[in-house]
Amino acid sequence: MKVQKQLFIRKFLRRFFKVILYGFIISLVYLVLCKWLMPPITITQLGNWIGGYGLKRDYVSSADISPNAKLAAIAGEDQLFPVHNGFDWKAISKSLDNNSSKTKRPAGAAASTIRQQAAKNVFLFHGEGVTRYMRKPLEAVYTKLIEWIWGKQRILEVYLNTSEMGKGIFGIEAASRRYFNKSAKDLTRNEAAMIIACLPNPKIYSVKPVSRFVNWKSRWILRQMNNVQGDKNIQALIYAK
Repeated sequence: MKVQKQLFIRKFLRRFFKVILYGFIISLVYLVLCKWLMPPITITQLGNWIGGYGLKRDYVSSADISPNAKLAAIAGEDQLFPVHNGFDWKAISKSLDNNSSKTKRPAGAAASTIRQQAAKNVFLFHGEGVTRYMRKPLEAVYTKLIEWIWGKQRILEVYLNTSEMGKGIFGIEAASRRYFNKSAKDLTRNEAAMIIACLPNPKIYSVKPVSRFVNWKSRWILRQMNNVQGDKNIQALIYAK
């Protein structure tokens, strides 16, 4: 009986690790394809649809996204995006210090970079608590992979197309049409800042009617846009086609 139990455990473990290996290989192929193709659907999008929020999205190319939207995303979410290698270690350290001292900080002030958020949006899932700690190791792997394979311009393009920007609203084009009745390529600085301001929790922080948080955060983003817009690395990204 003991020998049979050991054989069963070994057989189970072999099958389990095979499933993990095959799953990773498939996801790696999918990741490479996503260098050129937008994901047909993400776990978060599917969850919103199942949860009754609907699914509004309209993927667009980088050329059809206003430089204002790209600048707002970098200024508001990850100002070192053009130069770091996927992880903002200073922000991570600050985030850990904040957590350890139990100080309160605004939602969205976490250390997650644009690359990390893009990896999470496309390949993983959202959530806090135990779910977050389960996701983090995989998030680190996919963050490095997209940095190597996609490049910064593609990461920013995918990020702006797959981020949730309202209840059931995904991507800058769908958000622009929903809130301002225009294409993403025509967004003004203020409009782009308002959309990006909702990203910490788009189901709570409303763009229209504008919530108190979005009103404050958008003004902060506008100031940051003014501060960083002259950087040559940021200029190269936001005006790339």
